[in-house]
Amino acid sequence: MKNTKKVTTSFLVVMFLILGACQPKPKKDEPHEEPREKVKPPEQIISLEESKSLYDNYTRNRVDLIQQFEKEQHEDDSFNVARFSSFDFKTVKQYIAFVEQEAKAANVDVTSLRFYFANYPNKEKFPDGRKVVHPRQNSVFVVPTMNVDGEDYGFYIGEDGKAKLIKDAVGANGIGHSSEKSNKSYASLIPISSAPTAVYGRQSLAMDKGSSGPPPHTDY
Repeated sequence: MKNTKKVTTSFLVVMFLILGACQPKPKKDEPHEEPREKVKPPEQIISLEESKSLYDNYTRNRVDLIQQFEKEQHEDDSFNVARFSSFDFKTVKQYIAFVEQEAKAANVDVTSLRFYFANYPNKEKFPDGRKVVHPRQNSVFVVPTMNVDGEDYGFYIGEDGKAKLIKDAVGANGIGHSSEKSNKSYASLIPISSAPTAVYGRQSLAMDKGSSGPPPHTDY
């Protein structure tokens, strides 16, 4: 009987151990992200119908004129009018982060991104040696703006680390013109004595090098 009890007891202990091992272990508290608030569409979002209408308006009112002009200037029937300019999505995010970084360091607020229409030269290379992929084609470049006296102006970062107006650097006297006006910097209520002592190289915030091309047949 004693042996039977020992066997029974041992069996029960083994069973409890097996059952205990099979029980799911409590999970450790895992860090979790709080649900983000759903982003509302900007008021500037347009419908597909409106985007198609805008595209067609450009076709009717601009494309033929550009095509005719290029033909008269270069006798080139093969010229295809550019209909878009695109930037890689990661590049756009990096650009916005870079502009925010530089504006924060200069203690100014970015009010908008201004897209300027542009036209590539009829040359093989730009002055910096970069290849002109689409000679004579229209494109856009981007410039951040800040508000000065109630007006938005494109700006860049000067050698002193301060935000400066593009119009003062590339106006009638051109890039590099030295004057009291062109050296004026803008910062939000920062005393001159607290300005950074380090000397910076002039930093442009304008972005180009997008991909322009003829009508995107896969879209419109």
